Amino acid sequence: MSRILPRSTPLAEGVEPAAVRRLIDSLDRIEDVHGVLVLRHGRVIAEAGWHPHTADRPHTMFSVSKSFTSTAVGIAVHEGLLTLDDHVLDLLPDDAPADPGEHLRAMRVRDLLTMTTGHSASTMEGINRTISLPGAGWARAILAQPVEHEPGTRFVYNTGATYLLSAILHRLTGERLLDYLAPRLLAPLGITHAEWEQDPDGIDTGGFGLSITIEEMAAFGQLYLQGGVWEGKQLVPAEWVAAATVKQVENGPSDSPDWDQGYGYQFWQCQHGAYRADGAFGQYILVWPEKDMVITTTSGLSDLPAVPEAVWDAFLSDDAWVTPAGAEAPTPEGVAPLELALHTPAGAESTPVEDSLLGVTYDLEPNPRGFSALTLGRGADGRTEVAFTVDGVDLVVPFGYEEWSPGTSSFLGAPADVATAAAWTDELTLRGRMIFLGTPFELRLELRFSGEDVAVLVDQNVAFGDRGVLDVSGKARRT
Repeated sequence: MSRILPRSTPLAEGVEPAAVRRLIDSLDRIEDVHGVLVLRHGRVIAEAGWHPHTADRPHTMFSVSKSFTSTAVGIAVHEGLLTLDDHVLDLLPDDAPADPGEHLRAMRVRDLLTMTTGHSASTMEGINRTISLPGAGWARAILAQPVEHEPGTRFVYNTGATYLLSAILHRLTGERLLDYLAPRLLAPLGITHAEWEQDPDGIDTGGFGLSITIEEMAAFGQLYLQGGVWEGKQLVPAEWVAAATVKQVENGPSDSPDWDQGYGYQFWQCQHGAYRADGAFGQYILVWPEKDMVITTTSGLSDLPAVPEAVWDAFLSDDAWVTPAGAEAPTPEGVAPLELALHTPAGAESTPVEDSLLGVTYDLEPNPRGFSALTLGRGADGRTEVAFTVDGVDLVVPFGYEEWSPGTSSFLGAPADVATAAAWTDELTLRGRMIFLGTPFELRLELRFSGEDVAVLVDQNVAFGDRGVLDVSGKARRT
């Protein structure tokens, strides 16, 4: 993997190694952190990854994408393509409803950036593994929704607002948001892995859908910490960086302090003078100007406050810092990345009653997912295999034991890179995990056998809606 950022050591940058270790140990205790990278003074002083995830694989960013969209708006404002006080309907005239209400007519670019569009709820809904609207014409569908309140008066987190920003830039520039950012931001930062999901009309989704590596995340955070300057060149206007990363609107109340500090232009305010780009399930670019630090994480978390809390716990105390800094000379190679691993299921590799289970096909009761049968097997390489019949097609899932087994699976639709592991927790119960690499998602499988019957439970670790995937019973098919 090519490096974007220089390396150093904690001591050379004035940080106690024990504080870094506190952070990584805390993250290791949080189930399903995938990677972390810590910068101080623009240098990487710590990095860790949890196998089977790897730092060189682009990771789904979800709403971290919003901060990149905001950056594109800032650059476009500087280039004179639009202003914050331009009205949305003037910028998207072909998508306007026939008889817009006064609130919609009053909506400005500024209101999209600050999530104060006047809607009572988000104009895009979470669906399974992503966020989207059905069919084409997303901008028209969003603008057709009621705007109950005066724009600019109340905060409602709204991915549709960010999508509209992307649609506006697409219309003004005549190109994808990703292509607009490539020469202005991405290429200068060394971000070469970026991909962005598009809607059916070819417009980048804006509020989600960006995939980049964890080091590319860190480079973006460092650019903002440096006021938009990279290698002596002003990539993002300094005034935009300053405005985007301070509180523009109140966003509370919230039970979590880091979600109650205010909202900027698609950046969240944090405690202790920090701010962050924030994506669903624990994708964070946390910028802490007071400490001259950037901390990035990729994850698959449901406990979202756990990551910023781990950062504060590690670095707020006086014993986290070396005074004066530079207790050792910087080393260009830095500290070797710490290699950790997600836990594989605990238990036995096989069961004493395996002979009575292998090769038996169980017909499953009807279910919305179309899973009609399953068969337990063991592959030529010795791995446990579960073969599902889905809509008449056999889908074989091999599982490693006490190690993550790489492969490709179409379990959730389109083929995806996965890593799997399973174990027998007792003689009649098999539990497995399927990690979808480069995403926050995994599936957790449990098969409970009893006589001629099997109970099948499959759920997802995190989701925008119901985490349940499959909960059915089956009966052995005997000839």
